[in-house]
Amino acid sequence: MSLPRKNIFVLGLDEANLPSLNAVPDAGTYRFHPLLTIEELQGGEVSVAALMDRARAVLDAHDGSVDAIVGYWDFPVSTLVPMLGREYGTRTTSLESVVKCEHKYWSRLEQEKATDALPAFGRVDLDSDDPQPPEGVGFPMWLKPALAYSSELAYGVQDMAEFRAAVETIRKGIGRVGKPFDEVLALVDLPPEMEGIGGQVCLAEEAMTGIQVAVEGYANDGEVTVYGVLDSINYPDSPCFLRHQYPSTLPPDVVHQLHEVSERTIRRIGMDAATFSIEYFYDPKTGRVRLLEINPRHSQSHAELFQYVDGVPNHHRMIRLALGEDPVVRGGDGPYRMAAKWYYRWFGEGTVHEVPTPERIAAIEREIPGVRIDMVPSEGQKLSTVPQQDSYSYEIAHIFTGADDEEGLRRKFDQCVAALGLTFEDTAPGGRDVKAS
Repeated sequence: MSLPRKNIFVLGLDEANLPSLNAVPDAGTYRFHPLLTIEELQGGEVSVAALMDRARAVLDAHDGSVDAIVGYWDFPVSTLVPMLGREYGTRTTSLESVVKCEHKYWSRLEQEKATDALPAFGRVDLDSDDPQPPEGVGFPMWLKPALAYSSELAYGVQDMAEFRAAVETIRKGIGRVGKPFDEVLALVDLPPEMEGIGGQVCLAEEAMTGIQVAVEGYANDGEVTVYGVLDSINYPDSPCFLRHQYPSTLPPDVVHQLHEVSERTIRRIGMDAATFSIEYFYDPKTGRVRLLEINPRHSQSHAELFQYVDGVPNHHRMIRLALGEDPVVRGGDGPYRMAAKWYYRWFGEGTVHEVPTPERIAAIEREIPGVRIDMVPSEGQKLSTVPQQDSYSYEIAHIFTGADDEEGLRRKFDQCVAALGLTFEDTAPGGRDVKAS
């Protein structure tokens, strides 16, 4: 007699991640349930209290056990997981540890207690009639809200004119996510240095240069484990990602340093029973590693990459941790030696046409082994209406490729772009594709 399947509720369960969730080991013993949609979770004005009520309604109506509540998105998903876990008795990290990661200013305060691998940073007074950069933070710098989706409202600025323009834009948009985050901050005990700070805070940070790197790991029963390091390569002369590539090609001593800083910082923050993803810059000229930000969840963007190389999507560790089971995976059991997630982008306003049907995309995936394609805009959509884009470009498609070397990864990406056959009707000057290099 077979045991009943375990009920796993996934906040923001989406079609793009369903194949990799169903590819985890023992997937046949799980039943994945959607718990609120991405649109409900991140669209328009967010109310944490209203989202909690909606989630409770779904969970309370469920006829059966609630064995795990998980998510792989940023706020509010990251905070709803521990909040719901506390109510329904599922295994999660603490709400405080998540907030220490999500609130970029509080996170920096915690990070500097664990490591000196940080840029100069400080707060910008958005209420001032004449806001100024924080003392000790010089140009070029990045301005960003304490909390945002993806890189929304994050701006690189070179001088005071750009600084003032960015501050004005952030002022107008910071409340959409900052106000609901205040609801969450009210639920945790804040240290003296965070009293009165709130969620609507603008952070200024010294610009970092070098190679961008992502570190994936998990904390379990007080132990911190790093299981993957990935290179993040930008488009030429752009802050926008071209691809994430696994495994990293950095020297072993640099990878060791990334492991060490990650483990020390996560222990300081107090995460447990949870996955994390930390972004860094490595400057090969100085040999210096500097921490960009901590995400209190694994990166769903990397699921296929781990599946291609290690044979198991990184969703597996999230699920095992939530169920209180062993998350260890032996690496290198996948069909390819390397994998990449490519971002096919359009730099400027435009309207996309000739978007292929799901059937055509499936045919392309069959024709080019070791690829998967997720389209972002729909047929005839104006790119500025696509939600949660960064401040400098529009994502058109996410293209996952597996191969045995970088040349093979690039060749498959180029073949996919050509096969998609998209066309763009510009509605503003400057709309263009930028060739990958």
